[in-house]
Amino acid sequence: MDPFWDELPIHVIDFEGGPHCGIVEFGVVTLKGTRIVDAATRLCRPKASISRKEQATHGIGNEDAKRCLPFAQEWDRFANLRETGPLAAHFASAENSMIKAVFPYARLSDSWMSDDRKVAEWGPWIDTGYVYRNYGDDGSSLKLEDLVMRWELQRELDELAAKYCPENRSRYHCALYDALASALLLLLYCNELSDGKPTVRQLLAESQGSSARREKFEQQQLF
Repeated sequence: MDPFWDELPIHVIDFEGGPHCGIVEFGVVTLKGTRIVDAATRLCRPKASISRKEQATHGIGNEDAKRCLPFAQEWDRFANLRETGPLAAHFASAENSMIKAVFPYARLSDSWMSDDRKVAEWGPWIDTGYVYRNYGDDGSSLKLEDLVMRWELQRELDELAAKYCPENRSRYHCALYDALASALLLLLYCNELSDGKPTVRQLLAESQGSSARREKFEQQQLF
């Protein structure tokens, strides 16, 4: 029987960085049902100098980041997350590409799509960007900040940020702040917007970019 979304931990992830410098900050929010049961974040040493353009986006300077351990030290944390529940992100292709650049494969873990299928991939991901695009798409912006404002989640996000985020990393384009925003969107969808209580399998299918991709994705999981 497919587990419902609130029967497994869901680990909502955000990375700051880019292809050149790599991951310079991670944020992880673990949901179990309607509760946040864990949250973690830190800066990471870049693999190359952080460009001025990137610094202007996320506010992480080279001097601060170079004092930190590289993201490569986080293998156990992220491998354990993938083993215990599905990963989630807002437009997850970026997070998937960034983690694969450091760790090409996860540990052999449940696909969360069938009872007996194991994969060594970081996905399939629950993707709040595509979930909201597929939910009554009216052409409105799907940027994280715009969705939070549209669904009136900003006050709750700032309250959670005051509890979980480092004092100087409590805004958009900070990894844990963005992960909290994605987590709130996921909770809203599962609790109020979805047509019935979704299973994990349904969320993964709804995280595909189109009806054709959803159909193809579901077919692939059968074989």
